[in-house]
Amino acid sequence: MTVARSVALFVVAALFENGGAWLVWQGVRENKGWIWAGAGVIALGLYGFVATLQHDANFGRVLAAYGGIFVAGSIAWGMIADGYRPDRYDIIGALICLAGMAVLMYAPRGN
Repeated sequence: MTVARSVALFVVAALFENGGAWLVWQGVRENKGWIWAGAGVIALGLYGFVATLQHDANFGRVLAAYGGIFVAGSIAWGMIADGYRPDRYDIIGALICLAGMAVLMYAPRGN
């Protein structure tokens, strides 16, 4: 599996997880109803399936690396969906998380 395919899978996973969580939030916190929340639950389930498509067989590594994508994706989702304006510390923190993801998933290993 190429790095590009792996990154694409992480992005798809982030869309499902961030989108699913946002839909649940909208359904419950913003009183948009259980249809929104239910759609969110389905999206969150799909996130779990997409994560299994990563080449690395180590669940802990894949989930930990995905954490970096989730952090950056959450900030991007907030900007697009809710008009959130990150400050420089949000951006620096997200970049640090993405760097950690890259080390976890793509560092050369001897095994």
